[in-house]
Amino acid sequence: MDVFKTKIDDICLYLMKEEGKSASFNQICDFLEVETEQLDAILTRLESSGVCEIKYKPLKGKLIILKQIHKTPGKLKYSGKLVNQYQTMSHGITAQVQIKQGVKETTPTYTLGLPSIAPYTKLFLDQIRDELAHEVKITTQEIFDRRQSETVIKKFHHASEKYIGLIPGLSNRDKLYIFGLLLHKMYGLGEIELLLADDNLEEISINGSSVPLSVFHKKYGWLKTNIQIKTEEQIYNLASQIGRKSGREITVLSPILDTYLVTGDRVSATLFPISTSGNTITIRKFARDPWTVTDFMAKEVNTFSSEIGAFLWLSMQYEMNMLISGGTASGKTSLLNTLTAFIPPQNRIVTVEDTRELNLPRYLKWNWVPLTTRDANVEGKGEVSMLNLIRSSLRLRPDRIVIGEVRTDEEAQAMFEAMHTGHAVYSTMHADSSEQVIRRLMNPPFEISPSEMGALQLVIVQHRDRRKGYRRTYEISEVINSASGEISLNRLFLWHPRKDNFQKTNDSLRIFEELNLHTGMNPKEISQDLKEKQIILDWMTNKKINNVHKVGEMAGIYYREPEVILKAAKKNLGFDKVL
Repeated sequence: MDVFKTKIDDICLYLMKEEGKSASFNQICDFLEVETEQLDAILTRLESSGVCEIKYKPLKGKLIILKQIHKTPGKLKYSGKLVNQYQTMSHGITAQVQIKQGVKETTPTYTLGLPSIAPYTKLFLDQIRDELAHEVKITTQEIFDRRQSETVIKKFHHASEKYIGLIPGLSNRDKLYIFGLLLHKMYGLGEIELLLADDNLEEISINGSSVPLSVFHKKYGWLKTNIQIKTEEQIYNLASQIGRKSGREITVLSPILDTYLVTGDRVSATLFPISTSGNTITIRKFARDPWTVTDFMAKEVNTFSSEIGAFLWLSMQYEMNMLISGGTASGKTSLLNTLTAFIPPQNRIVTVEDTRELNLPRYLKWNWVPLTTRDANVEGKGEVSMLNLIRSSLRLRPDRIVIGEVRTDEEAQAMFEAMHTGHAVYSTMHADSSEQVIRRLMNPPFEISPSEMGALQLVIVQHRDRRKGYRRTYEISEVINSASGEISLNRLFLWHPRKDNFQKTNDSLRIFEELNLHTGMNPKEISQDLKEKQIILDWMTNKKINNVHKVGEMAGIYYREPEVILKAAKKNLGFDKVL
């Protein structure tokens, strides 16, 4: 279906064909077979929009005169060889996605197949949208609180039913489609909502009104789309709307916005002339179903091996301080979120982030305090920085502190202070190797002293291959603090790109020694523990247990009754005896 039209368009097309572009009220009723009350409600709103004029003629009654002629707007069209196609759906609207490779295009294009709205139906919907805006009262609390988004949708759905019911001849599918259109336009981001619903997309970028939107596809990388925002003002309005819903502002005086959507997706926006080609909005999508350790171990993903997964599980269980590094979009935060599933359920957890990205398993949420930063208002007041939150987290008596990313020297100092006071701390930073992590931390601007650096136990490095589009755990190293106070690294695991496999390079020195000191486990017992964890991880991967809550639940059962999980895993994998 290329055009979505209703009987409202039929009314106007009928008037167009009549001599003088006019007809009596009764003529239209007979032609379209609609109720007089419905037609009266429609024509009243079309007159308010300037589409038609209603005159009263003696003996003839109401005369309807068409005043405006509109054409259905076109969309950007791309031709080429079909590479892939699938559907995406949001709030009752289903769209066909086609990835096409044009003959003269260097990259494929992303085409969102939605019908154009016929012009008179669109004008009518604009009219009832204004009426709905006055009728549906949304409180400030409902706007700011993501937990109340479903309440807002239900309230809007109930109020919109009577207005949508004014349009005659609609099927239930059509009604749901119109509801979705109104909801997206009034409380969402229009067609962008369908892009947000596409799980294959990681990033959505508006780079001004002069060019189409671009998206980053998990399989095909950056793609141009057939969607284009017509004016810079519309882009600014979208950015302002996003900011208001998170309690933040973007203005000419404050032209940079860093915030998040109700769904948790991260948003960065800039205004002209800071961005010289026009206003921009970039949305980094938050995984609706977060990655899990079993996803990372699956053959088709292969981010790390089950041996590495078992080692990281052991390190999380026994509170080793970790820093995950890597380049942009290398999977640092995804890995950090994945590892939180291995935190024992009796622990109290505090997370500190600029924008909310971490999503812990359900079984940990009963004792989880998520904290997020806040920008200053227009008067320069009310700012809550990452440093404020890290320091505050120490007063909440946490067992584990998870910091989204460390960027400044003060934040790094506070993080190492937390490590030295006995808290298990996990965070991320930008660096391409474990050596670079140590150099960055020990040199300006961070300048962490060797004595403080000794609190960090593990460095995990993530790598993203932009050419092939995959992510790997490049290396895992433990930080060694010698008796003389010198800091060195002992590389434990390394990824080999040519064979795309993972190799254990050295035995652990520090981790095993500290486990022996604090738990009494000897090397043989630690090795046995690792083997058992590896069996359980292989079993969960084999059984496709890849939901974040289910993986967390399995970890919780393991801490409570390890022999139950281990027995099930061995039976499933065909082991006849304890390893």
